[in-house]
Amino acid sequence: MKNKILIGAFALFLTLGTAYGRDIPQSQVPSVVVNNFQQKFPKASDVEWEMDGEMFKVEFELGLLGQDHEVWYDKMGKLIRHKEEISSTELPQKVSDKIKSDYNGFRTSDVDKITEGGKVSYKVELKTLSEKWKVLFDADGNVLSKKAD
Repeated sequence: MKNKILIGAFALFLTLGTAYGRDIPQSQVPSVVVNNFQQKFPKASDVEWEMDGEMFKVEFELGLLGQDHEVWYDKMGKLIRHKEEISSTELPQKVSDKIKSDYNGFRTSDVDKITEGGKVSYKVELKTLSEKWKVLFDADGNVLSKKAD
């Protein structure tokens, strides 16, 4: 009985592992998705595709410094979500002010700008020697979520 349960759990793990986060060659991505990506990001380098549930996720770099980007497309080629690495100096002033007032003494690292559904948010990793937080801000500096890391 235990063997059947273990085999079933392992089979489920393999099934889920192949359905989510699976790297795929560009040749398996619908041409409408690839064409829309290439039109929007013609200078992308180090391009890697994967399936993320029902979405096509593409990771790539742009610019001289190779800033990381992740973009999700639906099967019809519509850009759903764009996450891009930015420097802390590119944060909106209201976000920077909120960090200075509420997280005095914290160091800012790993800043991402996330655009989804026409809304922009900023995910910021804030650190001290004893604390580490991942905080999501809207463009007005309001905290949308905060998670200890």
